[in-house]
Amino acid sequence: MKRLLIISLVAALAVTGSMAQGRTETLLTDDWQFSRDGQTWSAVSVPHDWAISGPFDKKWDLQRVAIVQNGETEATEKSGRSGALPWIGEGFYKRTISIPADFNGHAELLFDGAMAQPKVSVNGNAAGGWVYGYNAFRVDITKFVHPGDNLLEVSLRNMEESSRWYPGAGIYRPVTLILTPATHIDDWSLFARTVALTADKAELQVDLAVANSQSSSSKYQLMLLDARGKDVAHTEPTALRPEGNIHATLTVRQPQAWSPETPYLYKLVATLTSGTDQLLDRKTVSVGLRTVRVGREHGFQLNGQTRKLQGVCLHHDLGPLG
Repeated sequence: MKRLLIISLVAALAVTGSMAQGRTETLLTDDWQFSRDGQTWSAVSVPHDWAISGPFDKKWDLQRVAIVQNGETEATEKSGRSGALPWIGEGFYKRTISIPADFNGHAELLFDGAMAQPKVSVNGNAAGGWVYGYNAFRVDITKFVHPGDNLLEVSLRNMEESSRWYPGAGIYRPVTLILTPATHIDDWSLFARTVALTADKAELQVDLAVANSQSSSSKYQLMLLDARGKDVAHTEPTALRPEGNIHATLTVRQPQAWSPETPYLYKLVATLTSGTDQLLDRKTVSVGLRTVRVGREHGFQLNGQTRKLQGVCLHHDLGPLG
C-alpha cells in the first residue's frame, strides 16, 4: 500500500512540479504601473529598474570628500561612484492581484529584491515592508485581500550616499504571489543538510515547519528523488511538537555527490496531509549531497577534499548594465 502511495506522489510531482493541490505560485511580471511622482504612470514589467534608462549625469553621485588613504588633506569634487544614473529618489508601483472566489487560506507576497526601503500596501492597508534593498523579503497579506481584484501598491526610496556602487532602483527582481491552505509548509523553513557522505551512503538531515497547524493528526512525508525521478529515500516522520515542526534523517544508498565538476541534484519533496489523508500542501526543493568543512590545517574542504575557492567579488548583479 505504501509503495502505491509513493508512486502516485511521484506521478503527481511530474505533472505539477513544485505546485500542489491548494498551492499556487504566480509570478507577477506584467500589468504593473510605475511612477516617479505618484501622478504620472506608465506600464512596466517586473523586474524593473527605473534608473538604467538614464540620463547619465554626474550630479547623481557627486561628493566633496578628501580620500585620506590617497594622502589627500583637502576635500575635492568626486564623481562616478554609482554610474551617474538617476537612482536617487522615490518610485511607486501598483497593479491588481486576483484572488479566487473560493479562497480562504494564506496569501503571501515574496519579493526577491526591491531597492530600497520598500513599503507594501494592499487595498490601502499597510501590509509590510523591508529596510534593506539587497535581501529577499515576504509579506503576509492574508487579512488584507478578498476574492476578486485587489490593489497592490509598493513605494520605494533611495537615499543619497547610501551606496558606493550602482545599487539599482525599483523592483529589480521577481515578485511572486503565493496562495496556500491556511495550514501549510512554511516556505522558508524547509532546510536540508548533508551530515555524512561516503561512496556507499549519505545521510541528509531535514527540518521544516508547518504554519497554522491546528491538529496533531496531520501527516508528513519526506521523499528524495534522483535526477530520473526515482524514489531513493523516504520517511514519514512524526511532528516534534503539536504545531508541526519536523526533524528527520534520510539515508541514501550509493549517493551521487555534488561537486562543481559533477553538479548532481536531487529533488526533496515534503508533503503535508490532514488526518483524513487530504493533501494540504507540497513543497519541492533541489538538493545537492555534499559536505563542507573549514579548518586551520586543511582550509576549505568539499566532500573531504581541500579545494581553492575561485571567483570574483561582484557587487550586486549589474545585469541590466552589461
